[in-house]
Amino acid sequence: MVRESGVKASTLRGWFGAAAAAVVLVGVTVTTVPPEPAAVADGGGVPGQPLGGIGPAERVADRGQAARAAAVEDLLVRRAQALRQRDESAFLATIDPGADQIFVDAQRAQFGNLAGVPLSEWSYRLHADDVLDLAGRGRDGVDAVVPASTSATVDGGILADGAELWAPAVELRYGLQGVDQRPTSRPMGFLFVERDGRWYLRSDEELAALGRRTWRGPWDFGPCRVTATEHGLVLYHPGSEAMVDRLVRELDPAVRSVSALWGDRWSGKVALVLPDDPAEMRALVGPGFPVEAVVAVAVADRVDTRTRTVDGQRVVLSPMGSRALSVPSLQVVLRHEITHVAARAETMDGSPMWLLEGFADYVGYRDTSISLRQGAPDLVESVRHGGPPTALPEDRGFRARGRDLDLAYQQAWSIARFVADRYGEGQLVVLYRTLAGAGPVSAADTDAMLRRLLGVDRGGLLAGWRSYLTAELR
Repeated sequence: MVRESGVKASTLRGWFGAAAAAVVLVGVTVTTVPPEPAAVADGGGVPGQPLGGIGPAERVADRGQAARAAAVEDLLVRRAQALRQRDESAFLATIDPGADQIFVDAQRAQFGNLAGVPLSEWSYRLHADDVLDLAGRGRDGVDAVVPASTSATVDGGILADGAELWAPAVELRYGLQGVDQRPTSRPMGFLFVERDGRWYLRSDEELAALGRRTWRGPWDFGPCRVTATEHGLVLYHPGSEAMVDRLVRELDPAVRSVSALWGDRWSGKVALVLPDDPAEMRALVGPGFPVEAVVAVAVADRVDTRTRTVDGQRVVLSPMGSRALSVPSLQVVLRHEITHVAARAETMDGSPMWLLEGFADYVGYRDTSISLRQGAPDLVESVRHGGPPTALPEDRGFRARGRDLDLAYQQAWSIARFVADRYGEGQLVVLYRTLAGAGPVSAADTDAMLRRLLGVDRGGLLAGWRSYLTAELR
């Protein structure tokens, strides 16, 4: 929480994720993942007879499956090429002539909305071994019935007009030029149909009832524009130019500020995404995320701490809350989120939240003139009336709401400030990399790391922090 001249500016809190970008593979390709081959027995087979009990009917089925997969793969290749080459006619030619007009219109709009997005890659990966059974039940035991919006009945994966349906798993692979060092991937709930020996895309939402949903990007919500900077880009919709100008002015200084403390062990590139409404923000950050309660969140599609690679780094800003921020508040927000982006590849799940969020807040406030007393009013009040905290902040405090959430963040920030003031900023960074890189560890292991880095265990850290707060805030 930031207060300016005693007035609450805006809530800066949320449940933050992070990502660091990873190398762009330029090209329009589809990778088909074939079914696992049937196991066969070694030796002893009768010449001319299949091993492992595979009979002629199964071989015919396998050939049919392979032919279907090859045809759909070709469809996806043509679809991706058409989009990359900006050939609308070829793109729309991949859509089922009998598809619902709403779907056709949405696909046409998506094609147009992507015109302003600099893509380093747009391709699809087909998983031919992961297919929903439209003739029976889905993977989760749900009746595999395609919704009635198709205007046709389905019996055993066959439409009333005799067309065959197929529902393999498909991933979209895309990259943003200048930010993504390699493409990220997102699931697509594609339903395909065969008509007169030719396969088409019929729908991208009719399988949602079976648990196979299509990821929606900004281009599914309106025309997209991109403004690039030295250290990233801002992706937005027309009408947001005033806010975009503010973000463009602050993005590069924020990246440089984070790198000044964290170092260059990250890509140094960030994509800021500015949705138009809460529904779009929710699609980008997750359906269960409290989008009304935050002004920004850093997200990642995939994290591999072993190789220190992260795919799909994005900082998504609230469509309303971010616009209300003052310049100092916006600077703090961007530096906080970009710290998560920079550090995510070295941050293990299960690390103590007081460390993760306290460090991000430390970087966020570092280049401002906001003192601890000014920036942590709830902590000031708590210390004055009840004394300093008797324990380090618990993770559950960062999942609270209102004042309890603000207090948890303010406590965490004050711990980071205490460590930086007492042991130096460099040691604060080392502490983060060590503890956050270890993930969930035992209390004894945590104490051992603290003693090695700071010369105190958790009890000593708590005692020093309590004395620090008493001196600073009372």
